[in-house]
Amino acid sequence: MSSSNLIPPYGGALVNLMVSPDSVGELKAYAGTLPYITLTPRQMCDLELLAVGAFSPLDRFMGQQDYQRVLDEMRLANGQLFSMPVTLSVNGDVALKLDQDIALRSPKNELLAVMTVEEIYEWDLEEEAQKTFGTLDSRHPIVAEMYTWGPRNISGRLQVLQLPPHYDFRDLRLTPAETRARLASFGHENIVAFQTRNPLHRVHEELTKRAIEEVNGVLLLHPVVGMTKPGDVDHYIRVRTYKALTSNYYDPDRVLLSLLPLAMRMGGPREAIWHAIIRRNYGANHLIVGRDHAGPGKDSKGEPFYGPYDAQELVEKHSEELGVKVIPFRMMLYLSEEERYEEVSKIPEGTPTMALSGTQVREEYLGNGKQLPDWFTRPEVAAILSDSYPPRHRQGACIWFTGLSGSGKSTTADVLTTLLLEHGRQVTVLDGDVVRTHLSKGLGFSKEDRDINIRRIGFVASEIARHGGMVICAAISPYRATRSDVRNMVGSDHFVEVFVDTPLGVCEDRDTKGLYAKARRGEIKGFTGIDDPYEPPLNPEITLSTVEQTPEENANIILNYLIEQGFVKFDG
Repeated sequence: MSSSNLIPPYGGALVNLMVSPDSVGELKAYAGTLPYITLTPRQMCDLELLAVGAFSPLDRFMGQQDYQRVLDEMRLANGQLFSMPVTLSVNGDVALKLDQDIALRSPKNELLAVMTVEEIYEWDLEEEAQKTFGTLDSRHPIVAEMYTWGPRNISGRLQVLQLPPHYDFRDLRLTPAETRARLASFGHENIVAFQTRNPLHRVHEELTKRAIEEVNGVLLLHPVVGMTKPGDVDHYIRVRTYKALTSNYYDPDRVLLSLLPLAMRMGGPREAIWHAIIRRNYGANHLIVGRDHAGPGKDSKGEPFYGPYDAQELVEKHSEELGVKVIPFRMMLYLSEEERYEEVSKIPEGTPTMALSGTQVREEYLGNGKQLPDWFTRPEVAAILSDSYPPRHRQGACIWFTGLSGSGKSTTADVLTTLLLEHGRQVTVLDGDVVRTHLSKGLGFSKEDRDINIRRIGFVASEIARHGGMVICAAISPYRATRSDVRNMVGSDHFVEVFVDTPLGVCEDRDTKGLYAKARRGEIKGFTGIDDPYEPPLNPEITLSTVEQTPEENANIILNYLIEQGFVKFDG
């Protein structure tokens, strides 16, 4: 069977932006003479998928006409359905002009591509956030990240010299063309793609096997290994579980495991449309669309950003135009007496069933060092997850104090540090004033410099937490979007925002340095609470009063919360 028997790529043909091997040397020498911009990890993922045709029919980062119509109508300028903006933003201090050639490099200075700048246009953060994601809430991880993007987008012809290098799972990193060729060799026209960013358990296995039987097809198990939701299981662990499953529990003639270096936007319904387009380019004509597909979790009010079935409904609405049929993720439960899974709608009332929620998996099993039961997940997967997840009280966490200058952040943080040490946790303290002396020396107090300072603290904190450490950060951090960005760096499940809610008047009375008085007299400009805003958290994990409670009382409130969450072992 040839690849022509599969559904054709979206738009009719796969885009290929790779420079021919015999031209690489000359273009590489030329690129070495060019000014360059350094791509972010997200932009590198986008460049890679543009280059190999995963975003076909796109052959470049979007120009203004495509971009605007995608925002307004989910269509390219030519009318073709396309739901997600794919743009290359640049900072305002980057000197660019039209018809100029520039090099695109990785953060490690690897030369990736040459772009001819054919368009330069400004974009509006609020417009893109509202139209694409339906929210301005900075708890949405991409909305928070957008504040770090440059104010202009650029577009133009791309000549890609090399893809971003990957050294892991190289035999599984298949381009759309390679994937289509492998799929064609199975001899089935129907290909069912399964979008994953989490480990697969028995219920997912059952769902996918039923799906391929229903359409007499092949499963394209296509996990995202680019950028997913902050706090997700890292792709190294996930891919190991997928390899164990496909090697032991699937018919080798009915499954293909291939990795997708996609930078997800967590855009819910619009993202589901985008996933369908991408999977069609890889050869799939069916897509399993999950409950709350590509959802980013909950907003600042604790409500889900999208409805549980919004994504399924939107893809089904456009299914004919996409050429991709929806297979909805059906809710299943385990029938303990019959030792099998069944759809909820087919289970008679009163039948004994078993299920575990994600919270139970994390807290009751992995968090307590208990191996997951065989009925829930395969032993090989359970072993990988158990080896990869220490008990909750050995996992990292970031306690982020925010509040006005003089609110009592540092004092409470000092007491908390002592209490955590007493309970056997090692602690790193990142105090705002100390960080400015060492990590951020030379930065001023403009909004941009303040954001840089907070993100530096956040980056260090995320690395400490990722490696199992407890880190306490005490910084004014006046802007919600920046705090949300830090939350996303750390991962929401390991981030505790503590709002030290001390009134401005009390902070001024406590000011031994006289900074508030100087700000009132105009001797200090841009002082938080006086002539620069402080944006209080909308939904912090903990709110403290330093007027009615002592630092020790407040520190114990936080300690008790950490014990409840399992980050500190209760010793009686």
